[in-house]
Amino acid sequence: MTVVSRERAVGALIGSAVGDALGAPFEFGPARQFSRRFPASMPGPDADEMIGGGGFGWAPGEFTDDTQMAIVLAESLIDRGGFDGVDLLARFRAWAATAKDVGGQTRAVLCDGGSPDAAARHFKLTGRAAGNGSLMRATTSALFAAGGDLASSFALAQAHSALTHGDPAAGWGVALYHGMIRAAVRDEPALEALPGLLDHLPAPHAARYRSLLMPHVGATDEPANSTVWGCLAQAVRILRRAASFQAAMRQACDVGGDVDTVACVTGGLAGASFGLQAIPSRWAARVHGAVNRRIYRQDDLQMLALQLTTGG
Repeated sequence: MTVVSRERAVGALIGSAVGDALGAPFEFGPARQFSRRFPASMPGPDADEMIGGGGFGWAPGEFTDDTQMAIVLAESLIDRGGFDGVDLLARFRAWAATAKDVGGQTRAVLCDGGSPDAAARHFKLTGRAAGNGSLMRATTSALFAAGGDLASSFALAQAHSALTHGDPAAGWGVALYHGMIRAAVRDEPALEALPGLLDHLPAPHAARYRSLLMPHVGATDEPANSTVWGCLAQAVRILRRAASFQAAMRQACDVGGDVDTVACVTGGLAGASFGLQAIPSRWAARVHGAVNRRIYRQDDLQMLALQLTTGG
């Protein structure tokens, strides 16, 4: 096992939760809502961007189902010492029974008897299962696998994605995210790792992701950011042009559509790339949320990240 940077690992998890909470009030709205409400000229320390609200009435600083599912996934990985599909499905179902927001694809699968092959059946019937719902929760699984070899990290990404998202494209998107987080917490630039990561994908998936994720590659129209392709593409593009964690969050919260998930994924990559110290304390100190009646705050997320990267 390679030792990973604790500061970057904690930055990844808190960064993803911060992005989730910042983006939640703007979910499903038009682009540039965030910058209209919080102009770039506004002094940063005096801004109060953790406003809460949105369609589900989130409290200021409260993270959504994106981070909730990431925590459930983390708890299963730690308690079971690795991936246990039966255990994780049971935990997801218990969480969904009381959660106020569950994604449509995830809910359809979890309500289908809790069988490990429910997602595959759903994909066979509908042909549509490449949403971003397994990508949004993947920061914790990426950290759990970051100290090991790339093949094991990819395998974990695909395994937990397949429990709720039967399209293999979703699993490959999660695998690429795992690989970039893995590079960043090992003090390697995430974007420099991306070309090599793409080489590990099967040809059809590699071609599509390469067209969306690599600069100067001719791409087809970008899918909606509610899909794994569009969400990851926006996060990577933001990371490529952002000079700071704060700049990355401003851009992510301005994309429109599935804003909280794009900001969550971007926050994970930016937190790992820039490190915990780059996350404004006014955001990190306010982020919080409940998972199965337990409240998680900054210190709890920090401890969880350290547990994930040290084998529990």
